[in-house]
Amino acid sequence: MFNQLLLSLQALAAAIGVYQIVLSFFGWTHKKETITHQPTKSFAVLVAAHNEETVIGALIENLLKFEYPRELFDIFVICDNCTDRTANIVMQYPDVYACERTNTHKRGKGFAIEWMLKELWANPQHYDAVVMFDADNLVATDFLQYMNEDLCNGHQVIQGYLDTKNPYDSWISAANAITYWFCNRLWQLPRLNLGLSNFLGGTGMCFDAQLLKDMGWGATSLVEDLEFTVRCIQRNIYPKLNYEARVYDEKPITFRASARQRLRWMQGHFDVSRRYMLPLLWQAIKERSLVKLDASLYIFNAFVYLLGFVITLILWGDMLFPGEPHFTSIYAQMPLGVSLAIVIYGYIQCPIAMIFEKVNWRMYIKLVMFPVFFLSWWPIAFYAFFTQNNKIWSHTKHTRVIRLEEVQGQP
Repeated sequence: MFNQLLLSLQALAAAIGVYQIVLSFFGWTHKKETITHQPTKSFAVLVAAHNEETVIGALIENLLKFEYPRELFDIFVICDNCTDRTANIVMQYPDVYACERTNTHKRGKGFAIEWMLKELWANPQHYDAVVMFDADNLVATDFLQYMNEDLCNGHQVIQGYLDTKNPYDSWISAANAITYWFCNRLWQLPRLNLGLSNFLGGTGMCFDAQLLKDMGWGATSLVEDLEFTVRCIQRNIYPKLNYEARVYDEKPITFRASARQRLRWMQGHFDVSRRYMLPLLWQAIKERSLVKLDASLYIFNAFVYLLGFVITLILWGDMLFPGEPHFTSIYAQMPLGVSLAIVIYGYIQCPIAMIFEKVNWRMYIKLVMFPVFFLSWWPIAFYAFFTQNNKIWSHTKHTRVIRLEEVQGQP
């Protein structure tokens, strides 16, 4: 009986994996987006910052170089519960607004954004759209041009391409960069090409202002980006990826810092999955919506990681006992050619994505350590499942300044 249950769970996880593999083939082609509209949309550019005195100046100087009419965008830095010089540094830049917030009970980016939007709506100045970045980001100077283009074409929620600004710092930052190249090319782009919904990535996001007013932010979990994505999809508003609008995010350089960050993501992912997955799945069935079915499978991925870890432990533990194995692997039930094809393609997806993204050859050397990074998701997911009620935001510290010219000049 337990073996049958185990096989059923393996079949479920394998089916979702095969679905993603099939989906990835639709990311092998990419049609470059073009700019056809003149700048007309006005933007409130929000930067979420908590104790970011090291990096906030570089980002502000970057944003002030946007290739977009200066009268059509304002920059607001949310100095959220800061105890350092973040606000003082922001105030040194004319026409950049330091918005100081102090609330020790409602901590975290989601709450900070919700507070800032209320402040923004109370401002007599009207904006067509709101763009959100993190303080450790760098942004391509044509970013607002692409956002203006998508807004003019009727899109209400847009996600930029999330790249990494420090891939060469350590094997951990390299592994994060590889993950992002893979997700952009073989997770996000296929959904764009097939007309499915893309998913917000926490930064480099653009929202129609009226939509935000009508919906309210309401996304205060540890993964506010995923939560808001699901709320949009439930209302038949599908976020769209703009593959040309680049945002460079700073990644942790130590395993410990990365594990803390990923633990927060997985805790939030389990929380969102528990609250939204079944209602969204039921909505997909009732409406016969492939978009909502795909989204429900996407937010179920936290449980796929959990199942993968638990099932692997059971199967490996079973092999340690003497005698014939008690439990059966799903791959043993498949034709050898099929199982090998699935396993091999699963392993080579990352280098395939890197080839498509024209990544420098030096990064392929980093693939040697990538399996360690990938497998570390399993125990993180396991621990996150039992601590998913945690609502404490963990802050990633930054130790050096990188500027846009350095990032774009990397080989």
